[in-house]
Amino acid sequence: MATVIEQPTTIDQLTPEQRKEQVQRSMIAAAVGTSIEWYDFFLYNVAAALVFPAAYFPNADPYVGMMLSFGGNFVGFVARPLGAVIFGHYGDRMGRKLIMIVSLGMMGGATMIMGVLPTYATLGVAAPALLMFLRVLQGIGVGGNWGASVLLAGEWSDPKKRGFATSWAQFGAPAGMLLANGALLIMTLFTTEQQFQAWGWRVPFLGSFVLIILGLWIRRKIEETPIFQSLQKKGMIAKLPVVEVFKHNWKEVLLTCFLRTGQQVPFYIFTTYVLAYAVQTLGFPRATILTLVMIMSLLSMITIPLMGAWSDRIGRPKITAIGCVIMIFFPFIYFGMLDTLSLPLVAIAILLGLPSQDFQYGPQAAYISESFPGSRRASGASLGYQLASITAGGPAPLIAVALYQRYQTSMAVAAYVSICAMISLVCVWLLGVTKDHDHL
Repeated sequence: MATVIEQPTTIDQLTPEQRKEQVQRSMIAAAVGTSIEWYDFFLYNVAAALVFPAAYFPNADPYVGMMLSFGGNFVGFVARPLGAVIFGHYGDRMGRKLIMIVSLGMMGGATMIMGVLPTYATLGVAAPALLMFLRVLQGIGVGGNWGASVLLAGEWSDPKKRGFATSWAQFGAPAGMLLANGALLIMTLFTTEQQFQAWGWRVPFLGSFVLIILGLWIRRKIEETPIFQSLQKKGMIAKLPVVEVFKHNWKEVLLTCFLRTGQQVPFYIFTTYVLAYAVQTLGFPRATILTLVMIMSLLSMITIPLMGAWSDRIGRPKITAIGCVIMIFFPFIYFGMLDTLSLPLVAIAILLGLPSQDFQYGPQAAYISESFPGSRRASGASLGYQLASITAGGPAPLIAVALYQRYQTSMAVAAYVSICAMISLVCVWLLGVTKDHDHL
């Protein structure tokens, strides 16, 4: 079975009140911080489906423009493992707290610049090139933030409640999605189509400034984790943690990467691709689909902590396996309901999207981080988590668009999601029998 994160003796020196305060602060910081990071990251995802094809790739036909726009989305995903390497290294060398702050600043800065970036009509080909560069910076920031947030919450928590504690870092994904979609929906409702395409979409990007200040204020009050402090005192800080991860834990990196396939692919199908499919292919109003995606995100904010807590009771492998089995069959039901063009059935399908994958996503942070020893946990967990951005999440909307273009049926996309869930189910079995780590 996967390892359990060790608790150093120094935590026993804290009073119950002090420990409780740090646990609460770390969970709040993880939830708020990742919500802000994902707000920034998801703004691009939504804009890639609704705005960027016309704004930055106007000379391409609709299909090519959509592929180029989602290709920029993929660029951000490719950059996430780079962020995992960079920030994971310093997280293992200098501490979890520092990389939370730096990654937030990088992410937010890139998002705000996107908000003032001229379009193709003004800069020509330089406009999409700069957009891609900023997307790389976003990806690097996200790649560093997740590991720091998870370890901060996980390494402060009670081992018996670690699934619940680290699920609040996962909570940030639907929360960020809710904020991103909500901001764009508000601009959709209060601007004309021409105003929205001209400047309305930029306001949510610029609004990231307020969220960054809030995130930095919350994170400054968090203490470094007991495990990292213990590693420092014992002289166990790894000099090249990423190298040591690939030397000693390469199997765990690969398994945790592919473990995410059955969760990350449907996540981006249900949140990004559905915007293009439901609006452009099925003809539903943009505001209607954005509203449904927002409500779905709200439901996911409830189910994620529930699944994290459930994993503390029945174990990470069991609940993750249940989620994989659900995702083998659910995509066919999901697209079947969408294709009826019946708004009530479409609404039910969309609302069940993220909650159906939360069986995997809720316990995932604890499951992955517990697979690596403390001295290289920031590097190992971040790499395993973020490499899936290249193998799963990043190409998912691109593959979905290509599959539908090729076969002209959503069942091809459903089959793709189902196969990904099968891959993850195999990884659950393999990761579940890996050797325990009995050291920091």
